[in-house]
Amino acid sequence: MIDFRSDTVTRPGDEMREAARDAAVGDDVYADDPTVNELEARAADLAGFEAALYVPSGTMGNQIAVHTHTDRGQELLCDEQAHVYKWELGGIPQLSGVQPRILDCGDRCVPTPEQVREGYVAEDLHRPGTGLLCLENTHNSRGGVAVPKAHVDEAAAAAHDLGVPVHLDGARFLNACVALDTEPAAMTEHVDSVMFCLSKGLGAPVGSVLAGDAEFIRRARRTRKLFGGAMRQAGMIAAPGLLALENVDRLAEDHANAARLAEGLNGIDGLSAPEPDTNIVMVDSEAAGLTGEELSTACKDAGVSFSAFGEYTCRLCTHLDVDGDDVEEALDRIESVVAEA
Repeated sequence: MIDFRSDTVTRPGDEMREAARDAAVGDDVYADDPTVNELEARAADLAGFEAALYVPSGTMGNQIAVHTHTDRGQELLCDEQAHVYKWELGGIPQLSGVQPRILDCGDRCVPTPEQVREGYVAEDLHRPGTGLLCLENTHNSRGGVAVPKAHVDEAAAAAHDLGVPVHLDGARFLNACVALDTEPAAMTEHVDSVMFCLSKGLGAPVGSVLAGDAEFIRRARRTRKLFGGAMRQAGMIAAPGLLALENVDRLAEDHANAARLAEGLNGIDGLSAPEPDTNIVMVDSEAAGLTGEELSTACKDAGVSFSAFGEYTCRLCTHLDVDGDDVEEALDRIESVVAEA
């Protein structure tokens, strides 16, 4: 099976497994796990912040950020396709009592300054006010778009002018940095916190990092405890995360494989795929007379696995467990499936 369902399907290699086995550990709730402490320090430095917090998942990292930045009843501004709103089981209102106010950011993926100002609600006797702006880079549901730093900065500046903090859902933030040739610390220059995953393109088996200033992370650590995310001898999973941080540059290989995959899909009658910015390829199958579910099911039977993402849309993700030869073989199999449909 050639698996393009997500870059979360990567499996740790021998080096990561050995690092987990040999990791120095302590009790992280007491902040004495040396491997976790090293991972948090390195991740904070990479992202350009004072401090960082190791968390089990990107979803938890985002929800901790929402809870820590806001007060109950406040509103949160985000794109209508944002992961934090669309794919996190309604965590914003369930966990934090915060109301999402969604914006249609379209191809830009983050709101314009005008959208931020129009969506903002001031606190008064009747309304709790806007407590947070959430941005996303890369943008998952809009096709792995790498959002330029200027667009992030403009949205953040508009929010800050209104006294609203900004969280960046950067699950694939490092993919954006590689694609745009932008240093991670520069990309986060004008946001107040960022979450990025170690368990996607970087290849760690588990874990994400939430970074911000020292006071924010102090409060976020309490929120992690509240959400059940405080871990004990977590160095055993943090050690592969340290190795994952060494995989940033190789994300460019995933991007190249995704570009070749999209090019090949465009060459199959009935399929169309825009050129991807990063490692996510969106393919439309309407002209082939196949729904997304029909295409993904038939291709899985042929040994290529990916996800339906809409009525006539599927999403394919490249990652470190698929190489150029896998891409070519997958294209041959998909072409056969479409021809037989």
